[in-house]
This record gives sequence, C-alpha cells and structure tokens, in this order.
Amino acid sequence: MKNRQNVTIKGTKEGLVLHLDDSCSYEELKKELDQKLSANSRTQEDHHLITVKVEIGNRYLTEGQREELKSLIRQKKNLVVDDIESNVITLEEAERLKAETEVMTVSRIIRSGQVLEVPGDLLLIGDVNPGGKVIAGGNIFIMGVLKGIAHAGCFGNELAVIAASGMKPSQLRISDCHNRAPDTIKSNEKREMECAYIDENSQINIDRLQVLFKLRPNLNRFEGGH
Repeated sequence: MKNRQNVTIKGTKEGLVLHLDDSCSYEELKKELDQKLSANSRTQEDHHLITVKVEIGNRYLTEGQREELKSLIRQKKNLVVDDIESNVITLEEAERLKAETEVMTVSRIIRSGQVLEVPGDLLLIGDVNPGGKVIAGGNIFIMGVLKGIAHAGCFGNELAVIAASGMKPSQLRISDCHNRAPDTIKSNEKREMECAYIDENSQINIDRLQVLFKLRPNLNRFEGGH
C-alpha cells in the first residue's frame, strides 16, 4: 500500500505552493516537509530566490508553530515565505470579524470632550457637538448634525464613508486621510443629508448622499430578498 503524502509541492509562475495535509500530526508534517524541501532545494539554482505560499487547510497552527514552519522553509537556502493560508480562525478572530461587520446604533448627543468608538459601523441618532468625536472601524451614519470630529475606517478601510443630516465638521478622517473645516471642507447650506468619501485622487470629498448608491454599491447588504 502506497504511503499517503502529507506534503505536496507545486510549482507556479509566482513560485512554489506547499499543500500540507491537515489530518496527520504536526510532527509528521514537519518531518516530511523538511525532507521534501531538502530534496527540492538540491535541484534549484543557488542565486535564484523562490517565493513560497503555504496552504494548511483545516489545520490550526499556533503563532509558535507558524514561526517554526517559516524558519524551516527559510533554512532551505533560496526559499522565501510569502504567506501561510488556513481555513481556520480562532474564536477571538471570529468575534473581532463579527464586531467589525455589525452596525451599532446609539441614541445620544456626543458633547465636547466625549469620544464614542465602535469596531464596526456606527448609526448615531443625535448630534456630535464641537469638541466631540466619533470613531468607527466601518462607516459612520449620523442622524443629526456633525459639528465635531468623525473618523471612519479607523483600521485602514479606505472605502468607509461618513454621512450626516447636517455636515458641519471640525475635522473628517477616513482611514489615514483627513480634512479640516472650514478651510478645505465645503458643505452646502441646504438641509439635505450629505456624505464624505475618499475619491480617486485620495482626497476626502463631500457630496449628496445619493452618490453613494453608485460609489459604494456594497453598502446595500439586503439583496435578493422578497
């Protein structure tokens, strides 16, 4: 009976893909990986660096085990680890992802000196007074007047938007981009809801709320239901 292969090496245009079986023990896997990489490295040019992508399927690896595999691969002279992909995440990671995609609704006025921060989207029913600040990992929707500071996409999401019934901010921030008012932010005096977003020039732009339907179609999460 032929022995089952725990490690499969495949060459691609980008480099090597290592598929590691997720049903064997970690020690077995590490031993076979070392053997196969050693045999494979003897056939490679010494001066030519090769990127390696590692697929571990439904196996969970601790940070220590990930570093151990990376170190083992790097020891084979010309191999450079690009990524280790797993289908498994920790409970903490799952809870963080869930929090970042949830909409938190808050009904209150954010007064001067107060800071409201949420991991996902924020729906604020109330005003943000001058000196007040709202921060969200996702989008910010304010059913009131924004006169303070709003920072959307605080973890680096450049597609995040800020919308308010009254857009009169002291500062707007989306991801790492920021604009101050009134020098660089010009909001119309009409009483209609407006939105702020990062445009193609990597600048924060303010426009009518209706433009979001085209600019950010993924904001509509309720599709296909009747």
